[in-house]
Amino acid sequence: MARVAIVIVTYNSASEIGGCLDALAPLSDVEILVVDNASSDPTRDEVKRRGVRLLANADNRGFAGAVNQGVHATSAPFVLLLNPDAHLECGLSALESEFSDPRTGAAGGLLTGSDGKPQSGFMARNLPTPAALLLEVLGINRLWPANPVNWHYRCLGVDANNRCPVEQPAGAFLMFSREAFGKVGGFDERFRPVWFEDVDFCARLKRGGYRVFFNPEAVAKHTGGHSVSTLPLEIRQLYWYGSLLEYGAKHYRPLIFRVLCFAVVSGAVARAVPAMLRAGSARGVLKAVAVHGAVVRLAIGWIFRPVPGECSTVF
Repeated sequence: MARVAIVIVTYNSASEIGGCLDALAPLSDVEILVVDNASSDPTRDEVKRRGVRLLANADNRGFAGAVNQGVHATSAPFVLLLNPDAHLECGLSALESEFSDPRTGAAGGLLTGSDGKPQSGFMARNLPTPAALLLEVLGINRLWPANPVNWHYRCLGVDANNRCPVEQPAGAFLMFSREAFGKVGGFDERFRPVWFEDVDFCARLKRGGYRVFFNPEAVAKHTGGHSVSTLPLEIRQLYWYGSLLEYGAKHYRPLIFRVLCFAVVSGAVARAVPAMLRAGSARGVLKAVAVHGAVVRLAIGWIFRPVPGECSTVF
């Protein structure tokens, strides 16, 4: 039986999936499965051309749903979740070695950009505290990226050359044990279609007593955002804020969560004003109002929704 199952979720990934699969071709003792979320481009043709096993969904089940589908359709004791725009540059022994300790639930590797530099701030993070997300939605992390809260959240002090414990490696290149996956209940499909499902998964691993590591001996080149970049801005905003608020509702206490909701509203209003000033036309102004207004309505809807909160992260 294969030691590692590599699960790749695709959505309009034709430009990336071929290179991703070609980079995996030299590996032995692995099973590779592509789960396609109803792509409208030639993604499936690229997969079939390489003879890789494919599960072709008739509709978009969301990233979390497709991950769960892929894990349940494979059998290896360890699963590598790999984005189609992440091209493996070495073997998997470094990540596998982390699981010699049964307390390890997951491990992530080094992600590099097209320039060869580590994708610091993305490839390994700590779980987001309410303060981290407040600064994020208010735009403070963009204006002052070196602030202590953001520095801690994005692990900006982590040496990319050294193995270390982290709380949340990027889901673009994440190995986990099948046992840990089962014990925490897999990926939460309420995070749909995308974003924060990997953060939530790692939060539940931590709550379950598992350890998570970053190991730079495992390397993948990663472009990032190939699927979501094709979506209109207003759709991307709704997806991202919707998943952020889903995470906050699940992991923060109700009062703190509602403070986060008000921060989302304030941040959206504050960004709407310069967006309208930059628009240059009546049509542009209306689009800016529509984009930021949709985020405001989303957050206000959460404010008045009953939120029991699981508080798996104690905030």
